[in-house]
Amino acid sequence: MRFRVEHEFPGARNAVADILCDPAFHTRLELPDLSRPEVVEQSTTGTERILRLRYEFVGHIDPIARRILAGRRLTWIQELRLDIATYVGRLSFSAEAEADRLHGSADVTLEALDGARTRRRVAGELFVRVPIVGGTAERRIVPGLVRRLDVEADALTAALTAAG
Repeated sequence: MRFRVEHEFPGARNAVADILCDPAFHTRLELPDLSRPEVVEQSTTGTERILRLRYEFVGHIDPIARRILAGRRLTWIQELRLDIATYVGRLSFSAEAEADRLHGSADVTLEALDGARTRRRVAGELFVRVPIVGGTAERRIVPGLVRRLDVEADALTAALTAAG
């Protein structure tokens, strides 16, 4: 299922990128229905920054999903790759158990609106590859994913404002 969000921030692209790629920002951030993340990797190769985080879903899981998980925890890896020369990147996520059944990715763009404002565009797709219930699961998961991106955007705005 496709999703798209846009957020505007009171800061230049480099300041937005710095926060988005900062593991400390993410490990302090409280997102609905998720544990605080474990940092799996933070690295820079040339102009590309990589941040990989492991999350666990701690919210309510409906009975169908619980049966599919068969008692396992629902954890996944989220990876942000952002080129700080072009301010274009990729956000990807996949379940740790059976990544081929639950995964997705999105293009991320940081667009300069002027010297002091930035627009983030995130456009992607989420896939739940489970016969019969996959489409229903996608429709239930995507609104939560978008809500968490909105919460992240609010926290990023607060961090930029505090930094002055």
